[in-house]
Amino acid sequence: MKSDSKSGLCIKQVIGVFLTLVILTTHIQLFVLAKENTQLANANIEQTENDNRTQEEVTIIQTQERQIQIAARASEERKLEKKYITIQEITISKEMDLSKSCGISKEDFKILMTNLKRDTSGFFEKNSDTIYDLCEKYELNEIFFCGLIAAESGWNIASNHRNTNNYISMMSNGRLIHYSSEEEGLEAAAKLLHNKYLTEGGSCYAGGKTLSCVQKRFCPNSSTWVNLVYSCMKQIVEQ
Repeated sequence: MKSDSKSGLCIKQVIGVFLTLVILTTHIQLFVLAKENTQLANANIEQTENDNRTQEEVTIIQTQERQIQIAARASEERKLEKKYITIQEITISKEMDLSKSCGISKEDFKILMTNLKRDTSGFFEKNSDTIYDLCEKYELNEIFFCGLIAAESGWNIASNHRNTNNYISMMSNGRLIHYSSEEEGLEAAAKLLHNKYLTEGGSCYAGGKTLSCVQKRFCPNSSTWVNLVYSCMKQIVEQ
């Protein structure tokens, strides 16, 4: 009987130890699992915070870029803003500064050239875009430039001027200089007037930017040149 009691006690002790180990192992596993879940949750929270910070930074950068673009566009628009006069408000005189624009928009200038009855060959209408851009580039009065072409080449553009694309009688060795296209010839004329005749220090600058000053070096032996060019200018604005 004592032997059976001892055996029963040992079995109970073994079972108790086994159960204790099982409970202890279960607790350890639960603790480890809980710790892993906590770490995972913390990692998720940190990642979410990082994502939120990243998104906020992206939003801030995008907002700043939009503001810069808006400011740049507004600045460019302010630069491009220009008040134009109407065709009817154009004024000319023999003493006008030939380096100053007449003040109308390109659209109105094209209308002016389209309605120019003296333009029997259609040259001025066809080249109105080019003429306006060149006058803006080389600081020339558009009415003067067209008037000079009409005075030198005629409203119909004389054949020798048309064949050489030389519209203001630019000469070399006693001959009209030849240019390969209308655009090249017009730009050469505008550049010559600006650089040599209407810019202080230019080789043909005669102390001013009026018709009479240009005439002194452009056509020094003519007493009618100023009136001829000016009459062509008047025909443009008084049509």
